[in-house]
Amino acid sequence: MTGESPSPRRYVPVAGSEAETLIGSLERERAIVEWKCGGVDAAGLQATVGSSSMTLGGILKHLALVEDEYFTRRLLGRAFPPPWDAIDWESDPDWEWRTGSEDDPLEVLALWQSAVQRSRDAVAEALRHGGLDQLIHHGGAEGEFPSLRRMLVDMIEEYARHAGHADVIRESVDGLVGEGPPS
Repeated sequence: MTGESPSPRRYVPVAGSEAETLIGSLERERAIVEWKCGGVDAAGLQATVGSSSMTLGGILKHLALVEDEYFTRRLLGRAFPPPWDAIDWESDPDWEWRTGSEDDPLEVLALWQSAVQRSRDAVAEALRHGGLDQLIHHGGAEGEFPSLRRMLVDMIEEYARHAGHADVIRESVDGLVGEGPPS
């Protein structure tokens, strides 16, 4: 993991469309997380802060799962891809958090990058066939079917929350702070 992402500030257009702004904001948060989790060895992926069990590896693997849950399963209504399709979530509901720090740093990054690419493709497909107002295929626990717009906002929030966690953990590993490399 190189940690050599472009500056996250470059992703969000100054005066773009609604879709460009939402996608740009999500890409900025993805870039921040990738930068915070990049460039560390296995020990860095396993580091924790205080009494928390959260690790950088766990964050990356969790976000890979969330990418596939939101955009592959919920948005497009498709089956989970590997490795998610083989996990017994009933007996091990925190599998991604637990195993994320055990994985090879390059493998967990590749898993996350693959999920992100599937998500980018899914969003592009959805935008071509219905725009931000379209409802997702699989609703939430209360039977509601949010729009793609709402799903993008939820993902931005998910990433922003975990970018903050990654910021604290990464600073404890090697002192790295900030949103990303300079532009």
